[in-house]
Amino acid sequence: MSVQEQVLEEVSLKTKETKNNEIVLYNDEVNSFDHVIDCLIATCGHEPLQAEQCSLIVHYNGKCTVKTGELKDLKIQCTKLLEAGLSAEII
Repeated sequence: MSVQEQVLEEVSLKTKETKNNEIVLYNDEVNSFDHVIDCLIATCGHEPLQAEQCSLIVHYNGKCTVKTGELKDLKIQCTKLLEAGLSAEII
């Protein structure tokens, strides 16, 4: 085995494929923009501008991916959004 083949094999062994999931937030006729923005800041760690932009995307498109990551981390955040009265799911 050449040095190049050994390096490639070592790199491929160290590479781990992870599947990121997404929290998708859906539009509703109940929650105000301020409430949605506050929830995204508190729960998802959004900056105020990012949270505002997501709330507008949800309003005009009906849904928006608001967080991407590993399932175990997203479950907690999605649960908090649901408890706050928002419509969200992990996909």
